[in-house]
This record gives sequence, structure tokens and C-alpha cells, in this order.
Amino acid sequence: MKHLVAPSILSADFANLQRDIEMLNNSEADWFHLDVMDGLFVPNISFGIPVIKAIKKHAKKPLDVHLMIVSPDNYLQAFKDAGADHLSVHYEACTHLHRTVHAIRDLGMKAGVAINPHTPVNVLQDIISEIDLVCMMSVNPGFGGQKFIEGTYQKVKYLRQLIRTKKSKAKIEIYGGVDLKNAPLLIKEGADVLVAGNAVFGSKNPREAIEKLKKD
Repeated sequence: MKHLVAPSILSADFANLQRDIEMLNNSEADWFHLDVMDGLFVPNISFGIPVIKAIKKHAKKPLDVHLMIVSPDNYLQAFKDAGADHLSVHYEACTHLHRTVHAIRDLGMKAGVAINPHTPVNVLQDIISEIDLVCMMSVNPGFGGQKFIEGTYQKVKYLRQLIRTKKSKAKIEIYGGVDLKNAPLLIKEGADVLVAGNAVFGSKNPREAIEKLKKD
């Protein structure tokens, strides 16, 4: 399967958000990646349900919503209603991960689990067969523009092995510091989805940057 590219809206120009959405609609991007931060689980606040609803009205591609929040179970229905197609919760934020994953799928969304850089891959061995996506953080969550953590390559390799062993269909999504230099290595190790923020929106030609990420 050809890998996917999911530009992170967190790096878009919020004063010209519709313009950037239309740009992504007309680009080779596959998904819109939307980060929801509550200032508690991570030391930052981003945007919430009203913004996602507004994006959904114009987006022509799936919304990949990443919840960096505490108590995500309280908001699953709300994010479904807002237009989320994929919904990822953090392993570190879910006391009853199995229940949360099944609640997401029961609502008709693809279920993802995100893991922080310090969280080992093997914590997913009992849930990997029941999820659609693993969002592997390659920076500490909370802020854009951080430096890529080099240990991510080995974690991707371990995760790919776990997915094969458990005969899972989960996609491996990498988020944080992804650029044109590390993208080919991530794909080589087994990544399926590249989330790119600054590498896309910080470039002179975002559509061209997406095309290059798709070719790697």
C-alpha cells in the first residue's frame, strides 16, 4: 500500500483556514490531521469541536482527529457529531483503553491509539488487533516545530513486527518532526501515514511539499 500523508492543521494559517483547507482538498494529501489539546494532558491548548465542525463543512478528505486530552471518553460522541472519521486517544490518558476503543468503533469511526515517545510499543500487544491506527509520537506532544526523536525508527520497526505477529490491520502513523529527510527512512521501517505540519505549511509551496512527501 502506498503510504499516506496527513498534513497537520495545527500548523495552518488560522486567519486563512478556509484557504488552507481548499489547498489540501486540491493537493495529494490523503487526510486532514486535527490535534485537540486541552492544556491538561499536554501543556498547550489548540482548538476544539466548533473548529472541527467548520473544517468538516469544507474538507473533502477524511478528518483524522487526535485527542491529546484527559477523559476522552466524555467527548467521543461529540467528536463523531463534529465530523471525525478517525479518532485517536492516548494510551496514557485512558484507564480502560479496551472500552474506549470499542466505544469509538461502535460510533462508526476508525479507532486509533496514540503513544508518547517514552511509552514502549509492547503496551499495545493486547489491543493492536482491535484498532485501526497507531499514532506514534516522534516528539513530546503539545507543541509544533520540535526536533524529531531519532529513536522513533527502532520503535516503528518493533511496532511493525508486533502488527505482523498479531495479524493486525492497524496502520502506523508518525507524528512529530516529520520532514523530507526522515520520511524515506520512516517508510522503509514500516510507517503507513506521515503527519506533517511545518514541513507542509512552513514551506514556500505546500502542495509541492506534499507531493514530495508522497513520493518518498
